[in-house]
Order: sequence, then C-alpha cells, then structure tokens
Amino acid sequence: MKTEFSIAQLANPDIAEADKILRACVHCGFCTATCPTYVLLGDELDSPRGRIYLIKEMLEKNRPPTREVVKHIDRCLSCLACMTTCPSGVNYMHLVDQARVRIEKEYTRPLSERVLRKALAWVLPRPGLFRAAMILARFTRPLSTLLPAAKTESPTPTLLRRLNAMLALAPRSLQPPGASAGRVFAAQGEKRGRVALLQGCAQQVLAPRINQAAINLLTRHGIEVVLVKDEQCCGALTHHLGDDEDALGRARANITVWLKEAEQNGLDAILVTTSGCGTVIKDYGYMLREDRDFAAAAAKISALAMDISEYVVRISLQPAQQPRDIVVAYHSACSLQHGQQPRDIVVAYHSACSLQHGQKITQAPKELLSKNGFVVKDVPESHLCCGSAGTYNILQPDIANQLRDRKVANIAMVTPDMIAAGNIGCMVQIASGTSVPVVHTIELLDWATGGPKPGIN
Repeated sequence: MKTEFSIAQLANPDIAEADKILRACVHCGFCTATCPTYVLLGDELDSPRGRIYLIKEMLEKNRPPTREVVKHIDRCLSCLACMTTCPSGVNYMHLVDQARVRIEKEYTRPLSERVLRKALAWVLPRPGLFRAAMILARFTRPLSTLLPAAKTESPTPTLLRRLNAMLALAPRSLQPPGASAGRVFAAQGEKRGRVALLQGCAQQVLAPRINQAAINLLTRHGIEVVLVKDEQCCGALTHHLGDDEDALGRARANITVWLKEAEQNGLDAILVTTSGCGTVIKDYGYMLREDRDFAAAAAKISALAMDISEYVVRISLQPAQQPRDIVVAYHSACSLQHGQQPRDIVVAYHSACSLQHGQKITQAPKELLSKNGFVVKDVPESHLCCGSAGTYNILQPDIANQLRDRKVANIAMVTPDMIAAGNIGCMVQIASGTSVPVVHTIELLDWATGGPKPGIN
C-alpha cells in the first residue's frame, strides 16, 4: 500500500512503524474470510482491510478520530486471525494497538462509556477489588431482569445493555483465593527446573484452581514454582483499552520483579496459563523498544515468557498410578456411563485466538491431551473468535453473543464430554452458552497424571 507520511511524521517511531506495516498490506482481502466481525456483519469497514484503510487516513493526515473510525476500531476483537491468514505478513496487532492509543488520547467518548471503561480498567486488574465486585454482582444479578431491553440494535450498545452483559457473565459463586504471592513450591523428587508462574488478575478470582493445577503438575514432575512477590497485572486489559501509560507502567513493574527473581534465584521460564496475558508479555520487548532503561530487560523477559503448554510439552509427563480413579471421579462429575475408560473421554479443544493467532501455538495443547489419554476433537471454524476478547463481551455484547452462540453450536457438532481451553476469558464466555463442562487444558493434564479431578461442579 502506498503511503504519504511526511519526513517530520516519520521521525516519530510509532508512525515509522505504522508506515512499515501499511506498506506491507497489498489489500488482497484474504483477511476478510477469517475476520469474525466481517463474517457476521458483512461490512468492509468491519474487516481488517477496511480498518487498515481507516487507520491509514487517520494517521497519515493526522486527523482526530471520528465517530465512524472509533465505531469500527471498537468492533475489532484483536483476535489476530487476519495475521494468521495474511500472506504479506502485515502486523495488524501493532497497527490497531496504535490506533486505540490515538483514540484514547484524542477522542471524547460519551460520559457513561468513559465511566464504564475507567471502572473496568480500575477494577479488573486488582484481584481484591474484582472479587468484591463479583460478590456484589452475585447479589444484584437477579435485578438484571428488571433492566429494560434494547428496542433495536445500536452501533454502540447502551450502558444498560453493557451492565446487563456484565451481570450475566458474573459467576454464581467464587472459589476461595489461591496461593499468595511470594510463595515457592518445592519440586518433588529430583529438581529438574525452576519457573515463575504468572498469578494473573481476573483468573486469580474466577478460577484459582487453574494455577493450582499447574503448580500440582509442575512440582510433581520435578519443577520448582515461584509466585513472584509484587507482581502486577500484565497490562493486557488496559493495553487493549488504549491506555498505554497504565499498561507500560505495569509492564515495567513486572519486568523489574521478574528480572530480579531470575538474577537472584534463576528462572528457566515465566509460565502463563492465560494466553491473552501471554501474548502481551511476549510483546513487552516491542512495547518498550524505545525505552532506554527497559528495552533490553523487556526483551529478556519476553524471551523467558512461555505458555504453560509450551513448557509442559518438554516434560515427560508420567501417567497416574491408578487410572481407574480418574474414571470414577469423572463419572461422578459428568454422569458418564459406568465403566467408561479415559480413552473414551471426548474433549473438544477450543483454540483461544491469543494462543493460535497471537502466539502461533496450535498443536502442543492437543498433542498433550491426546498423549495423556483423551480423545481430542477439533472444533469446526476453530479460527473464529468466541467473542470474549478481554472486555469485548461487555463493551460489544451483541456481537460477542452472536460469536459465542456460533462457537457453542460448532462445539456441539463434535458432541464432547468436556471442552478444554487455554484462556480464562474464553472459558467464561463459552460456559455462559453451554452446559458442557469447560475446563483449562492444564487441569485435564494434571488430572490425567495423578492430580484431582477438574473443578467442574
């Protein structure tokens, strides 16, 4: 694509990067076939190609974001399916992130929307506040039926519609908090490695059992696990809301404590059980490339970051000593037929967008599940997003619900006993539309190698 940025504009590193990305795009349109919003809405401006054109016009002519531009950028899930499809290697992720920062700085949203976004950015990254909010939501959830329904679909959902969506996603109960920061979990038997495990923010409240399963599996196989003290939210949530000041501040704080831990006690990897977080942490090196004080350290941390499946695939997992115990436990939880063997448990594997498109990890989770006794089924249209996408299912609930229902229908086609995923956002989103148990991949692997049954009741 031809661009016409001035020399003065290109002196800005972000604009220079945008120019490089834009010039790589040949407008072939391959991306439209895998873009969830284009598939649903059929609007060229709701495709990556259309959004690229809008972003080019905004940046090149240094125009303030218009309402139309904001509408179509807001509808983007950042699922990155377009990057998997693109034959020209267009880094759409960095381009749309830059557009969001510009919108956040220069566009004035309606007051109600500004308040909601600020509330999400303040509460979700803070586990204590988020837990309190979920408890409050549990008591106010019955009132959601009293909220007036939207008479017609709107390009921008109303505040009431978004509040209703938020209440609908709130869990009916919460598990006790997981292990506290600063703890070290010793390896069992001969020590084979040492890793830090990202504690997360929303997942820490919604499903602390996931990281506990990771700790169980890793320590059982000789890996020492540390929950680093003073670790913060990874910054993914505010990064995708366009608040780079907050996101980069969190990134710097995490880099500081992780690097200190690595230098003092040694780390083979920083493991992440939420793939949305992992995609951003692996991008710290790019995000802080112009920061003289943090660029080198950020690159080191990005190199250490790994999805849990990437690391576990390197370990020779040991099967449970008593496989029959697994069958009985699963029968109790899911009412399977008496005597069914582990190899008969059908798992529909949902490949989170941040994992398959953001990190290009597609085979490791499925291979791990298959090698450990599960019958793994691919989901039709697995490249399409489930509609979670961070806060998307709150800010764009109508589109998110359509994508969820489409995903659930595709999952039902393989008639699974369970659904496995590697991202808490996807798990909550899919579970809101199906009665089939939804668990994390690491929970199944822990279970298959001697751990407790997944917390699916």
